[in-house]
Amino acid sequence: MLRTYVELKSLALSLNLPEVTDTTAWGNPCLKAHGKLWCWWSPYVDAAVFKCSKDEREMLLQADPDTFLLHPHYEPHNLILVRAGKIDLAWARARLIRQWRAAAPKRWLKSWDAENPPAPTH
Repeated sequence: MLRTYVELKSLALSLNLPEVTDTTAWGNPCLKAHGKLWCWWSPYVDAAVFKCSKDEREMLLQADPDTFLLHPHYEPHNLILVRAGKIDLAWARARLIRQWRAAAPKRWLKSWDAENPPAPTH
């Protein structure tokens, strides 16, 4: 389980995905992927912020309110918060990869996928 932004950042950077930068947004540390916000910690509550459709957010909030939450600041946006100490590593890894791919320009991603085929899963 991830407990801090430092741990989340370490996980994100360990994925070794290109086009990721360590920077700040609105005075807070964050990582950007392809120039877009990708990975950060909420300055309002002790929680990581992940991109998420509003439909999926509602499902997550109902399924596990002890893990997932929504601060009023984020309500208008396609985001979900995950409480510190409740962030599953496998879930976070998969979410980060999905968000990284979604942020990538399609032409760039097609080229990157061609050069980096997925590893066999046997």
